[in-house]
Amino acid sequence: MVDVHSKAVRSKNMRAIATRDTAIEKRLAELLSESGFSFRVQDPSLAGRPDFVIDEHRCIIFAHGCFWHHHDCYLFKVPATRTEFWLEKIGKNVERDKRDISLLLSEGWRVLLVWECALRGREKLSDNALSERLEEWVCSGGHYAQIDTQGIQALSENGWRAPPE
Repeated sequence: MVDVHSKAVRSKNMRAIATRDTAIEKRLAELLSESGFSFRVQDPSLAGRPDFVIDEHRCIIFAHGCFWHHHDCYLFKVPATRTEFWLEKIGKNVERDKRDISLLLSEGWRVLLVWECALRGREKLSDNALSERLEEWVCSGGHYAQIDTQGIQALSENGWRAPPE
């Protein structure tokens, strides 16, 4: 399949994608604030420059785009053009995520991934459900977890769902 845009137009479009203050980050910030959590954003001193750092609870929260971080959901589609390039690029993002999360966990941080599909799209969670999951995890002392359209799941350090406790 041929790209509908020229190389120059596609390049311009890709450069326009924000790396901070995205819609999903703004929505998460609003929900965290409404829940009464104080947080810092985009701390460059921590591995992966976490989207949110809640020092009081020693928590890190990443807002992950399903495409850029290869989430296995309906929002992730393998590009039809330059497929090899995109899979390699996304694969490098996934490897970097694993490295950064492993480092944060080894430093005693608790890590939560909030996937884009939980925040937008046809299967997103309601604001109330998302706020409840966020508050539940931050206050529970969970070590490593994710929130997606299925709710919240504990993860093992390798990123797979942890066995039920």
